[in-house]
Amino acid sequence: MITAPLRISAPLRSDRGSTLPIYIWLTGILLFAAFAFFAFAQAASARNGAQSAADAAALAAAQDARDELMEGLGAAIGADGNWLDWLDGDQFEGVGATAAAQQLAGENDSTVQGGAQPTTIGGFPGFRVAIETNYTVGDSIIPGTETQHANAHATAVIEPRCDLPVDADPTKLVTLDCDGEVVNIDPEDFDLDDLPDASVLFSVQLAE
Repeated sequence: MITAPLRISAPLRSDRGSTLPIYIWLTGILLFAAFAFFAFAQAASARNGAQSAADAAALAAAQDARDELMEGLGAAIGADGNWLDWLDGDQFEGVGATAAAQQLAGENDSTVQGGAQPTTIGGFPGFRVAIETNYTVGDSIIPGTETQHANAHATAVIEPRCDLPVDADPTKLVTLDCDGEVVNIDPEDFDLDDLPDASVLFSVQLAE
């Protein structure tokens, strides 16, 4: 009798040993990407916070100057024949602008750098404010972020809103058209309460 030779099959090789390193490698890449994304999100959040603080500080500086304008206008009406000049929006010194900007920056956990700087944008007076956050970006996989502060700047301007009649006489009743709102000012019968809200005569807005 002829018998067939025995055929011994080789043991099946498991793929587990070869795929495990690839799995670990891919997991490492995904974790690194996640941490990197988190680091960029931290930086973006810090920048957004810094810009919000800068915007608020610049607006505060300009609003303080607008308040100074209103005080000067009220004092000039009836006592100064040139009170109409105050409506141009540039009759202020801005002595309290830096303090006002710093207060708002502080409320946003930031510090004004160099004070509120007077500037002119599009012919309108205003203030440019640069700030630095008191907080840092925070710990991340990117070296140095734990000590890095965010910086931003903003500019706010004061824009007159009222049109004067061509024949306006500062010694008599003057009717102003303030973007559609009528304001009457009579120097011969004037009281400070006759002045409207500052926002009626002058707008304060961000320029950039």
